[in-house]
Amino acid sequence: MTEAQAQAPKSNLDGAPVIDFDKFRVKPSTEKRRKAKDLFMAGLIALAFVIACLPLISVLYTTIKNGIKRLNLNFLTYNMTGVIGGNQTPSGGYGGVLHAIIGTLEITGGAMLISIPIGVMCAVYLVEYAHGGKLAMTISLLVDVMSGIPSIVAGLFAFSMFTIAFGPGTINGFEGSVALSLLMLPTVVKSCEEMLKIVPNDLREASLALGVTKQRTITKIVLRTALPGIVSGCILAIARVIGETAPLLMTAGFIASTNVNLFSGQMTTLPVYVYQEYSKLSANCPANADATCVTTIPMERAWAAALVLIIVVLVLNLIGRLVAKVFAVKTER
Repeated sequence: MTEAQAQAPKSNLDGAPVIDFDKFRVKPSTEKRRKAKDLFMAGLIALAFVIACLPLISVLYTTIKNGIKRLNLNFLTYNMTGVIGGNQTPSGGYGGVLHAIIGTLEITGGAMLISIPIGVMCAVYLVEYAHGGKLAMTISLLVDVMSGIPSIVAGLFAFSMFTIAFGPGTINGFEGSVALSLLMLPTVVKSCEEMLKIVPNDLREASLALGVTKQRTITKIVLRTALPGIVSGCILAIARVIGETAPLLMTAGFIASTNVNLFSGQMTTLPVYVYQEYSKLSANCPANADATCVTTIPMERAWAAALVLIIVVLVLNLIGRLVAKVFAVKTER
């Protein structure tokens, strides 16, 4: 057989060329190299995951370690009224965080009532009605700009607005809610917008084909389908603002007693409480004080309040997930 005949493509009985699959077979050396690369990339991704988790684990460990020794029922059920230095109070404790918990829940709740309805309706307009128009582009640009506004600027805006409307020196919890709502709004809008976009258009078209109005389609079909994602976005927005300190120092102030009226008087939140206690560093004890006087009590209270704040965020997260699971659209398998 000549060399030309050997190189010619082989053919079967009917004259069609026969494909030589042997030349597509992966060489053992190439396969080993691919497996080595795959193993290297898997290890690199696992290492990146571990590195990303280390700060979170470190923060949780440090907060729990330093805060658990002062976290007790007395700390959770009393405020800072009558606390002097590092002395023990008549209740047997060293001051509490009850007023800060109430202030955090009320101020954050007020911010939620302002920002979540506005944010969801804004996202519905951008996705369901605007369809990329000039107004939609302008709103999206403003939302992106708002997401980069420093928290202190939001506090200054809320303080100035209430000063103009109600006079100089106006400080209350609702003012803090307005400041936090400005920080929450961009996160709510962007997250809800993305969740609404991933709802299949087939659901909208099927609903409209059955004669359902657009408003009812949005409320009963689109929003119900996107509810888990919307709730997750709202939880992210809450986590974004619940730890803010600077705007609340300017708008809600700081007091040692408990104030449950959101619209009158100063209120203390957990981040502000942590800041105030940390600023003290240590407490004064008389020269003849007994062992019940603790000089390091401000730092211990700060760590315990930080742990309470983490627990509050965790509880809100669990509640949000439960709400999303209960009201989400049920699919039969």
